[in-house]
Amino acid sequence: MNLESNSILSVNELNKSVTTESHILDLLKNINLAVNEGDTLAIVGASGSGKTTLLSILAGLDLPSSGEVYLKGHPLHKLDEEQRSAVRASHVGFIFQQFLLVNSLTALENVMLPAELAGMKNAKEQAVTLLEQVELGSRLDHFPSQLSGGEQQRVAIARAFITKPDVLFADEPTGNLDSKTGQHITQLLFNMNKQQGTTLVMVTHDEKLAALCQRKVVMDAGKLLVPATPIASAG
Repeated sequence: MNLESNSILSVNELNKSVTTESHILDLLKNINLAVNEGDTLAIVGASGSGKTTLLSILAGLDLPSSGEVYLKGHPLHKLDEEQRSAVRASHVGFIFQQFLLVNSLTALENVMLPAELAGMKNAKEQAVTLLEQVELGSRLDHFPSQLSGGEQQRVAIARAFITKPDVLFADEPTGNLDSKTGQHITQLLFNMNKQQGTTLVMVTHDEKLAALCQRKVVMDAGKLLVPATPIASAG
């Protein structure tokens, strides 16, 4: 069954295996999943269940061993790295647990970077506006080493949204933050996501964070447990 026609993101019979010295390790097994435009989806499961591997393939950072993955109609499973990179630049934003800011760039420059790479006009103006939205208007010229973990993640959120991505992938976005800071980051993330109408796909072990999404799927030993659970109203 081909799932991509009605979905912004879909996978069909997806498998991922790696070969070790002694045997073949199956990381993902027969994954089928469809995500509609504007959905917020949480992927949860124990450590080692395959969550981040699935996210990497959905985002075009990695390729499956077999099966199909479509992002905004693009068959990622058929594309080479350069082609997948172009799809990511046009349609995808990322927020990582480790922030992954460029240490030699200021907060403002970090947020501007993807916009400049995409050839967007008014990158600086848009970056300033986004940093003000995440309450960092007074920290534009600070480097990552001068910012707290929560502030760095707010810069990362602003950076993720500057290209107005169709799909935002978040991998444990509050994993390196204390509870209070994590709640603040969560509120900012979901507020901005709603404002821009972005499709959000999030890997998290935090059930409270997962409960804020419209849908939740659970991974166990490389398999998706079905059904995909609706856990909140779409409003």
